[in-house]
Order: sequence, then structure tokens, then C-alpha cells
Amino acid sequence: MTPPAIAAEAMAIRLVEVSLRYGKNLALDRVSLALPLGRITGLIGPDGVGKSTLFNLVVGARAVQDGQVEVLGGDIADPRHRIAICPRIAFMPQGLGRNLYATLSVVENMDFFARLFGQDRAERESRIDDLLASTGLLPFRDRPAGKLSGGMKQKLGLCCALIHDPDLLILDEPTTGVDPLSRVQFWDLVERIRAVRPGMSVVVATAYMEEAERFDSLVAINAGRVIATGTPQELLDRTGAATLEDAFIALMPEEQRRRHHAVMIQPRTVDSTVEVVIEAKGLTVRFGDFTAVDQVDFRIERGEIFGFLGSNGCGKTTTMKLLTGLLSASAGEARLFGRRVATVDMAMRRRVGYMTQGFSLYSELTVAQNLTLHAQLFGVSAAEVPGRVAEMADRFELAAEIESLPDTLPLGVRQRLSLAVAMVHKPELLILDEPTSGVDPIARDMFWQMMVDLSRNDLVTIFISTHFMNEAERCDRISLMHAGRVLVCDSPAGVIAGRGAASLEEAFIDYLTEAGGAETSGAKAPVEIVPPPATPAPVWRGFSPRRMWSYTRREGLELRRDPIRGTLALFGTVILMLIMGYGISLDVENIRFAVLDHDGTSLSRDYATTLSGSRYFSEQPPIADYADLDRRMASGELGLAIEIPPGFGRDIDRGMPVEVAAWFDGAMPQRGETIQSYVRAMHVSWLSETALRRSGTRPFFSPVEVEIRFRYNPEIVSIVAMVPALIPILLLMIPAMLTSLSVVREKELGSIVNLYVTPVTRAEFLIGKQIPYVLLGMVNFVLLTLLVTVVFGVQLTGSLAFLTVAAFLFILSATAIGLVMSTFMRSQIAAIFGTTIGTIVPAIQYAGLINPVSSLEGGGAIIGRIFPATYFLIISRGTFSKALGFVELWPSLLPIVASIVVLMTLCILLLKKQEG
Repeated sequence: MTPPAIAAEAMAIRLVEVSLRYGKNLALDRVSLALPLGRITGLIGPDGVGKSTLFNLVVGARAVQDGQVEVLGGDIADPRHRIAICPRIAFMPQGLGRNLYATLSVVENMDFFARLFGQDRAERESRIDDLLASTGLLPFRDRPAGKLSGGMKQKLGLCCALIHDPDLLILDEPTTGVDPLSRVQFWDLVERIRAVRPGMSVVVATAYMEEAERFDSLVAINAGRVIATGTPQELLDRTGAATLEDAFIALMPEEQRRRHHAVMIQPRTVDSTVEVVIEAKGLTVRFGDFTAVDQVDFRIERGEIFGFLGSNGCGKTTTMKLLTGLLSASAGEARLFGRRVATVDMAMRRRVGYMTQGFSLYSELTVAQNLTLHAQLFGVSAAEVPGRVAEMADRFELAAEIESLPDTLPLGVRQRLSLAVAMVHKPELLILDEPTSGVDPIARDMFWQMMVDLSRNDLVTIFISTHFMNEAERCDRISLMHAGRVLVCDSPAGVIAGRGAASLEEAFIDYLTEAGGAETSGAKAPVEIVPPPATPAPVWRGFSPRRMWSYTRREGLELRRDPIRGTLALFGTVILMLIMGYGISLDVENIRFAVLDHDGTSLSRDYATTLSGSRYFSEQPPIADYADLDRRMASGELGLAIEIPPGFGRDIDRGMPVEVAAWFDGAMPQRGETIQSYVRAMHVSWLSETALRRSGTRPFFSPVEVEIRFRYNPEIVSIVAMVPALIPILLLMIPAMLTSLSVVREKELGSIVNLYVTPVTRAEFLIGKQIPYVLLGMVNFVLLTLLVTVVFGVQLTGSLAFLTVAAFLFILSATAIGLVMSTFMRSQIAAIFGTTIGTIVPAIQYAGLINPVSSLEGGGAIIGRIFPATYFLIISRGTFSKALGFVELWPSLLPIVASIVVLMTLCILLLKKQEG
């Protein structure tokens, strides 16, 4: 029932000349709109016309570019007003469970949102129990959100939105992809909630015209413009249309209306000898303990349009993949053209065209190139390809867009391109998975006329899944699927008559109810909705530890339930330490050398023995000649070759000068220089020992003798220096990468919208995400310290307490680096690469791992002096190798502390609380 008239100034939302662009694309074009308080208003129109953009402006998730947006009595562009009204608005974004967290249970999701709005434990538990009971979700309170049906996900999303008693509820296509029964239950729930909260305003975007009829008023939007407003009846009266879908078509611009023609479906000629194209017998698919398709049977004949109906997750897509050979059946069998799918070869697959839900097009290729590529993939001969591409462009009205990229095309044109791609090799069977979702009514009717023509004129068999009942009525036969089972298979008229229903939707709901769909959708007998408390809990507007802790708790729960991230977080550093600790060594030992001895005397052999007797050298078989020397040096078999000239022993005995040639492998300069120093030292040692044996005295080289003592690491073993230095690198890379991923993952999945539309501040969000990885970093520090001391045998000689404090501060700095990186990244792949490169390269090159920072120049020196790993590396080496503690190392803590302050301030400033 429509509420009484509301004064002009009592508006929930007012838009004045609002425009918004995404680059060159105009999403909203001078939109002016006023939506009264206390009403339920529907925004109708296909995908891509600006509905979601408008909602994002209203809830403050996107910045206003042009015009004015007033919400609940104030300008949403004013940050103070946006903060003030945030607790009064609830937003449920487009997409099944997009604002939910799949690994969290029903209760945990609701508890998370309740904490964001500052509710204490008693209030949270009371509200959660009331909402679960009223929505029928109480029996599923401990089920993970990712394992709920589509209808149950939307009910949970609604519960999370209503947890704080909003005055304005924004629902962006809340029932898209949901079966008719769940849609009815959802809207019944909204109506019961409105009955006890009459002041609440509801604004809904929907693609289903039949559900739009129940709203108080409607706003029709096309191409970013408002084309009509009014009650459903007013729109019908204005256009003289029988249905809202026809009314919407009549309201569209003349240019678009001219392209529309009613779908004409000629009766299908039934022949008893017609070929059976698809046959399923007892078809079953199991994924572990879950049965996705359960004993499915049907037969589809040549030229038939067969509709496959059912809710998301009921098994439709799985069945389609079985029929195309992309999946194997666990039991039963499927046949195409009389042959088992399991034995279908490429020749048979060329008889099938498959159009997926997501339009499997190559965005970097033009329309013509997409058609050409798919023709070639399906074996169309090179001579036929140009003609086939031209035929598809003409048949599916793509000639004007032939050189355009798919992403620049309107949704309806992209849909026709996907159909053309699926038809370019002229298949006899066309499988279409929800091809018309989100497409405007004119484009949808054009698409259906093309399919009807393919069926009737070309005898192409069409197997199509859809959520639209008016489309299902156009099929020759339909099947209704629920929980992996086919409930009925008949003509649309037969399905309606079989239940004695007034419409196909009513018959579908009746079948679902009988099959237990009400139970699996979480529906019970209606429970009384509990009115909200008269004085809701105030929302704390400063920094709130409770809101921060809600993100910390949620991140911890997700980590525990994600085995891949959990394993990487706990054992990634340990695995890398083992690999790098044993793999990175500066020790130059066991140098393979061989001798080209032209002399062959005992003295020349003694010279070679001096090398082979050292642990630094490993003697190989003698060199035969210069060709052998070149070959063995080039292959890497030798790192050093010694050439002793003829007459070596004779000339030494005579006291004549002798030249010995030493050939070094200089591919690695540092190693080559080390080998050179070894050879020089060996040469001096041999001369001294030979002189001692022959004359009884050593030669006099200098009046000063230098006695060398190594204060730290006396055995000069690189593992003592390298392994403690790896602790800073690993405590930098892994925590930084995981922290960055935790934020970017929210952007990628869409749950970042919860930051935009709830009272949580940027600092609360970032610190809440950071805390679990700081704690995990400390666990990694303990594991690495044990690994260094126990496995590698490097003793900790300094202060463990000081090292622990330094590690804690360093991990804070490392996770802050990850948070800064996350502000620039939009995908998890980019976050992994960006964070890894941004941490590993400076840590290895400029932090003093191999070369001292004091030896660096220019930009490298600047990076080395400001990078926090530089100072924790000093602390790590000092505590392990030099027995240092607080007194000697505290100055190295100050740059780490400074980096924490700078980085956290930077990431808080860079993180946006709204897009755009």
C-alpha cells in the first residue's frame, strides 16, 4: 500500500544535475531525482545504465564529480555529514553475498557488522537472534556463508545490513540470480520489516519487472539518464502497456524503440523420426561429499529450444559442462548426437557451440579478430574464415562495430558478439548459460528472435538456462532443477497445468516448496519481527578499538580457515630460510683446479701438491693440452688452471726467474678475485717452505710481520654472517606480502565496500588488518631464531630480549610497508609481485647484506640509509655474532621506530574512504 503523500522537503535522497564519468564513459548524465522518506522506491533498467553508480554516490562509496547529492537532509560530499549519517544508512551491494565473507559463519558475519556499529555483546546477541529467527536462518547460524544457497546469502546480506536499524536501506539488485521462491520470501521479509519500522526508506535496483510492481514508486533509468518516474500504475497508464517490461520499452528513446520487434515464434514441427541430440540418463556428479547433479534424466531433440531453470548453485552450469565434455560424470551417462560424451572427439566438439555466463571474449582483440580466432580454433578452413566472419557480422548486426574492442561495446552488443562467436563454426547444438542476464528488454528480445530463427530455420538445437520466467515461456520445453535434481520436464503450458497454477512462476514456486526448497532457502513460518530499541546504541566517532578489533578478529578467523594462506604465514619463512641459508654462501671452497705441467719434475709436482693439500682447492685430472684447457674452463669443470713451464725445476735450482701461469674463471668477478688471492697466498707459502727446506731459513720479505686475528667469526664461515642477516629479509618480505594481500583481497572480492559505507575509520581498518600479521610475524621470528641456533648452529651471543623487541618493531614496519603497497594495487597478483620486488630488492642490494651501506653511492646510499631492514640487519648480526645488546645497538632502533610512524601515516593518508 502506498503511504500518504509526503511533503516536498521530506526527502530521503535528492539529486540535482548529477553527472559522473569513468574515464571517457559517461555513467550518469545530469540526473535530477527526489525520493521521499518512508517509501520503497525501485530503480529499473538493465545493467550498465548507472543504477549502481547512483547508489555508490548516495551511500558515499564514490566521490561526487558534478552536481549535488543530498542524503537524509545534508550534502553527501561534506565529510562531516557523511560521517554523521553513515550509521543511518545500510547498503547491500550488487552480487550474491558480495559484502559477506565466505569462510565466516552466518553468526560471525553478523557479529562482524554489529561490532562495526559499536554494539556491545548483549546487544549484538539479542539483535542477531531476533534477525535469524525472523529470516528463518536460525538453523543455519553456524554454516559458512560460502555454503549457503543464493536466497540464503541474500537474506544474510539483508540481516547484516539491518543489524544497526538504518533509516535508509539501499539494495542493489538483491534478488538477481535467485530462484522465484527465494525472491518471494525475500520481499515478504522486507515488507514485514517495514511494517514494524515504518519510517525506514528503501531504495531498490532490480532487473525483474514483475517484482518492481510491488514498489511504491519507480525510477526508470537508461544510458545514465532518468527517463521516467512514477508509481507502477502511472507508468503503465502513461505508456498504455500491459506489463512494466513493455512500459519500459515504450519509455526508451525512439532510436532504440525502432529496433524493437515482438518475438515471433513459429510452432515447431514435431517428427517422430527426429534425431535426439542430447540424452542424459541417471547423470550424477559429486565433488567429495557434495552431490552437484543427482540422477538427472532428459532428452532433447534436433531444433528444440530447451529451457533449463533453477536457482544459482542448483547444478545447471555443472550439467552444461558435463554435456560439453568439460567435466566427467560420477555416475550415469550423457550422450551427444548418439555418442557418449566421454568418447566425444574434437570432430564432435565442433558440432557444439557454448556461450558462458561471463561472455568468453578476448578483450584485447577486436570483434573481427575474436570471430576469426574462434573460427580458426574450431578448424574452419583459411579460405572460408573471411566469408564466415562477414556472415556472422551481418546476421548478428555487428558490422558497425567490427573494429571495436569488446569492452567498449554496450552489454547487448557484447551479448550478440558472444552468440556470433559461439555460432561462427556453424554448430548443430548451442548451449547458452544465462545469456540475457542484465540485458535491456529490447536487446533481450532481439537475442531471442535470433535464437528462434536458428532453431526454426537452421534446426539448431538450443539448450539455454535462464532466471526469467517470461523467457522460459518462449521455450519448447523446460526443466525445473533444484538441489541437483530435475523436478519436472515439460512444455511451459504443461508445467503450469500440472500444478493448476496461474503462471509459470507460481508453478515453479509450488514445485520448489514441495521439493523442500522452502527449507533449504531458510524459510519457516513467518516469525514476528522485533521492533528496534527506542534508543539505539550511539556510534563512537573517534578511534574505536571495538571496530578495529572486529577487523582483527575477522582476519584471524579467515586465516585459520584458509589452509594456503595459513601455511604460507606460518611456514613460508622457515622454508625460505632453509633454502636461502644453505643456498646463499660467500665461502669459496673446493675450487676445482687442474695442472698443465710441461716440466714433470718432482719440484713441479710439489708445487701442485701445495694447492691440493688445502681445503680451498680440489685437484682434478691433469690438463692434456691447451685445447683441453679451453674446453674444461669453458664448460665450468675447472675454476682454476695452473700452467707450469718447461724447465721449472731446473731454473728454480739455478736461481733464475720463473713464470707460472694461472688461469681463472672470471665469470663471477668476486669469486675470481678470491681465488686469485688464494693462489697468491699459496705461491708465497710455497716459496717460503721451499726456501726453508733448501737453505734452512725462510726468505726475508719485510721488517714488519702482521699477525691477523678475527675478532668475530674467527673461522671466516659465511653462514655465521649470512644466516642471521636472512632473518630481516624474511621478516620483511612475508609479513609485508601477507598484509598487502589482506587489503587487496578486499578490493578484488568487493568487500572493501564495507569500509566505504560503515563508520569504521581508515586507521581502524588498517591497524585491524595489520595486527594478525604482526602476531604471525613474531611467531615466525621465534621459529627463525630456533632454526638459526639449532639447525644452522649459529649461537646467539647477545641479548635475546633486545633482539625480540627490535624484531617486534621491525615487523610493525614491515607490515606497514605492505599496507602502503596495498593502496596502489588492485589485484592480488599485482600485490604479490609489487610487494616482493619492493622489499627483496632493497633488502638485498642496499641494506648491507653483502656490501656495507657505507660503500654505496648516490641513490643506492640514500635507499640504504632510510630502509628499515638496514638497521635490523645491524641488530641481528650484532646480537648473534658480536654479543651486543641495548647499550651498543639502541641507536639502530630509532630509524625503525621513525619508519613505523612515517609508513603508517602514509598508508592512512593514501587509503581512500571512497572511490573516485
